[in-house]
Amino acid sequence: MLYLVPTPIGNLKDITLRALDVLQQVDLILAEDTRTSSVLLNHYSIQKPLTPYHQHNEHKIVQHLVQQLKEGKSMALLTDAGTPGISDPAFLLIRECIKNDVVVESLPGATAFVPALLNSGLPASRFSFEGFLPQKKGRQTLLKELATEERTMIFYESPFRLVKTLADLIQFLGEERRCCVSRELTKKFEENKRGTLREVHEYYLQKGVKGEIVIVVEGCP
Repeated sequence: MLYLVPTPIGNLKDITLRALDVLQQVDLILAEDTRTSSVLLNHYSIQKPLTPYHQHNEHKIVQHLVQQLKEGKSMALLTDAGTPGISDPAFLLIRECIKNDVVVESLPGATAFVPALLNSGLPASRFSFEGFLPQKKGRQTLLKELATEERTMIFYESPFRLVKTLADLIQFLGEERRCCVSRELTKKFEENKRGTLREVHEYYLQKGVKGEIVIVVEGCP
């Protein structure tokens, strides 16, 4: 069986008891970054073999992993933070497991966009999760499409590209759209900056940005 195990997005206490049980029981843990996962595993005194599994090697090792699973091994897949498959490597392995009748079980748990959405104060009954915007090809085309999206929109972003992305959102969606930028969620210096796109853009133009970023934007009125 392959287990998809969500891991804390900041606070190490945000992991379920079931996730800890699974990590104690599996034969092998697949980690997007073994150094990051080791911090969590050491914190909970979990000693299991670790194998790197990330976007740069997944095509090379996926068939080998599937074969091991078919032979009876159990594995847990971890990403650096949050739920595997949500803007993180997992899809390829999941697809190949299903093709080969390997059982896949996704555990519920931490993911960044849910608390960011609720913290924003914007409508949460219907929303569109967009993940990371394309950096170059297709970026403008997608933003033009999203200009008329009526649902609340959620984006992930790097702190190094936050100001540029806010400027692009202003260009295509208008500066008066309400938004919220959440960073360092669940950590000591968590920040949720709410306002119009113009106000939030001006705020981060003058402020250094660190940490993981979630941008929540009001849908088209």
